Amino acid sequence: MGILIAVVVIVVLVALLLLAMAVRIVKQYEQGVLFRLGRVRGVREPGLRLIIPVVDVMRRVTLRIVTMPIRRC
Repeated sequence: MGILIAVVVIVVLVALLLLAMAVRIVKQYEQGVLFRLGRVRGVREPGLRLIIPVVDVMRRVTLRIVTMPIRRC
């Protein structure tokens, strides 16, 4: 009975770890670009997004305007 409880605890911990790795938050001023095995799968809008851990990679791209000063000659 003790081994069964240990196995169940380990399975639950692994499931929670995978769920934590799968959740991504894309902020309002960003968009996410989803790559699956190195290929672009599409653009993800702001919000809570789920990905497949290890297979998917989401890169966040900021949409904010970056200003730079221009020197006068």
